Amino acid sequence: MRVLAAMSGGVDSAVAAALAVEAGHDVVGVHMALSRNRDQFRTGSRGCCSIEDAGDARRAADVLGIPYYVWDLSERFEDTVVADFLAEYSAGRTPNPCVRCNEHIKFEALLDKATALGFDAVATGHYARVVTRDVPDAAPTRELHRSPNAEKDQSYVLAVMGPERLERAMFPLGGFTSKAEVRAEAQRRGLSVSAKPDSYDICFVADGDTRGFLRSRLGSLPGEVVDTEGNVVGEHDGAYAFTVGQRKGLGLGRPATDGRARYVVDVQTSTNTVVVGPAELLSVDRIAGTGAVWFTEPAADWVEAEVQVRAHGSPVPAQVRAASHDGGSAGGSAGDDPAPGLEIRLTDRPLRGVAAGQSAVVYRGTQVLGQATVSRAWRA
Repeated sequence: MRVLAAMSGGVDSAVAAALAVEAGHDVVGVHMALSRNRDQFRTGSRGCCSIEDAGDARRAADVLGIPYYVWDLSERFEDTVVADFLAEYSAGRTPNPCVRCNEHIKFEALLDKATALGFDAVATGHYARVVTRDVPDAAPTRELHRSPNAEKDQSYVLAVMGPERLERAMFPLGGFTSKAEVRAEAQRRGLSVSAKPDSYDICFVADGDTRGFLRSRLGSLPGEVVDTEGNVVGEHDGAYAFTVGQRKGLGLGRPATDGRARYVVDVQTSTNTVVVGPAELLSVDRIAGTGAVWFTEPAADWVEAEVQVRAHGSPVPAQVRAASHDGGSAGGSAGDDPAPGLEIRLTDRPLRGVAAGQSAVVYRGTQVLGQATVSRAWRA
């Protein structure tokens, strides 16, 4: 097959490209330039997509003996991932930019461009597995599964890609059980990135100061912090900088009467108000989502599954079903097709701090069944 290997400049994507070459594929490496100020995007081991990273990717491609190109996707990245990040925080929701990057950049812009150029698949350094199942009297089906490396598993952020794009995706690191194995593989192959530190946090917020980034883009919008009784207990410089479940950085000037810790329980963007309250108000056992993506036939009736609402969170037992709505947070005009929705009932224990905008991924064991963006969470 003709395979386009996405090479970020890190050890994971370099080894993934090497394994694709070893498997006998005709491989071309490409580095995605996602910022127009790439020389400013790496601070220590933070961030990615810097000139340093592009150079590391080129050197890895030279070692592997494959053609290498840099594609400028910075405008698409700004207009989709960064714009969504700002819009979601402005609306009082909590986005996951890694999910949106996989959706709009790696498995939309990159994959679609690769297909147009005649490539059969895109290989990336994600930690996830693709399992092919034989189906009687039909074409085999491909399933997305967790990586055996639980610490690095990225099936959560990949769930948004859907089954059609999964058909053209390759994850050569799917069988690795640890990052140490990947680094050893890179060293054995003479790849200079074998000891390169991992990038982490939000790639376009290189210094890790998300609140500062939001303020620089959205400006100062002073408002009040109130308790659940409506009493003013503090002030803020922009409700967009707060998320449900947050405890630190609230700047409260008035302690709770009972002396207990307080958390953000609501962000009311219409009045630019942040509401704080006790921890028990964060517990939810019902979740509704919109924009549902299914890898299997959508479940019309309640089915037993597990749900994960954070990239490195733990899955919890639940009942899920598809719905033709999004839990009431968005509507359509008469005649519009209803938004594909997802309903979740937690059956074992409640979850804390589930915020609108997060991704809710449905699993059965290691298999990803579907995904939706949280629109509402509440206690039944």
